[in-house]
Amino acid sequence: MDAATLKSAQAELKDRYRADPRSAVIMLRAKGSVDEPAGVACSVETGRALVQAGLHPATGGDGTLVCSGDMLLQALVACAGVTLRAVATSTAIAVRGGTVSAEGELDVRGTLGVDKDAPVGFRAIRLRFELDTDADQAGLATLQKLTERYCVVYQTIHAGTPVAVSFNKT
Repeated sequence: MDAATLKSAQAELKDRYRADPRSAVIMLRAKGSVDEPAGVACSVETGRALVQAGLHPATGGDGTLVCSGDMLLQALVACAGVTLRAVATSTAIAVRGGTVSAEGELDVRGTLGVDKDAPVGFRAIRLRFELDTDADQAGLATLQKLTERYCVVYQTIHAGTPVAVSFNKT
């Protein structure tokens, strides 16, 4: 997709959202099942496949199920990669290829209740881009700035979006 095609594909949407900001608010959903036969696991519907998430080996899992922490990092990589491609396309900064990777550091003592002072959750996440591009430092800075600005998952993690939790009986 080139810049003109991308801008054309988004122009009507942007006009509609400017005229009616409420129409730009969408609801994304995820659903999982914690039915008893699954054990210490949650089956998550992805829209493409059913993913079985379970405990990481560092917290007692056997390594046969995906770890939700890995899924969070994968979502960050996916969103950042798509956002980078859109930004590169719209700014006409040529990116021939490359990789996006994320690594997250966490102290599992927190989630296991071993140390009440150990945080539960990632204490650091590093997002790295290795790009095949001729962009100069200013071009790379533009790609970084706009990718950070428009990546939904990055902004959600970075901003610490509030999460409301409720428990109900069925």
